[in-house]
Amino acid sequence: MSRRRSVTTEERRLWRIAMRDAEPMPGRTVEEPELPPLVAEPEPIATTAAPPPVAPSRAGKPKTGRPEMPPLTPGSVANIDRRTADRFRRGELVIDGRIDLHGMTQAQAHGALAAFVHRAWHEGRRCVLVITGKGTYTGGTGVLRQAVPRWLADAPLRPMVLAVQSAQLKDGGEGALYVLIKRRRDRKD
Repeated sequence: MSRRRSVTTEERRLWRIAMRDAEPMPGRTVEEPELPPLVAEPEPIATTAAPPPVAPSRAGKPKTGRPEMPPLTPGSVANIDRRTADRFRRGELVIDGRIDLHGMTQAQAHGALAAFVHRAWHEGRRCVLVITGKGTYTGGTGVLRQAVPRWLADAPLRPMVLAVQSAQLKDGGEGALYVLIKRRRDRKD
């Protein structure tokens, strides 16, 4: 019999940020928790000191002690077995969760996406759908459509993401992305 995992303070904080604009259902009240101040754009991470120098390996790349992660670009399926990669591209994997970022500001969407990916990874979900929308009708590419792959490739989320692929038409086409989440190796189910 498995025990339910309790929600961490960080997960609770991310949930509050993601749901801060949600309206309660009629007849229900919501406790007003303390929220961090609203930020228009995600703040850049301040760098403190340069990492200590490391000896170069034979290939000329520094040794870091862990394997280097390939860049995360939509459509790339490095480090995935061929059968899974084919099923992922064709949209044949079961979608374990979905998030719709329509109508959100960049800051709201970034926080919601981070919370969603963290939760999916913690819950052992494998393939999730991120709906960004196609963008403007004036021919330009949507802001979220461009930003989401970049956010998934950034340091906080990259270790949890294996691959990103444009969705099939049945799941949103160019306005959505399949995200393949890495398996947790520390899980004891």
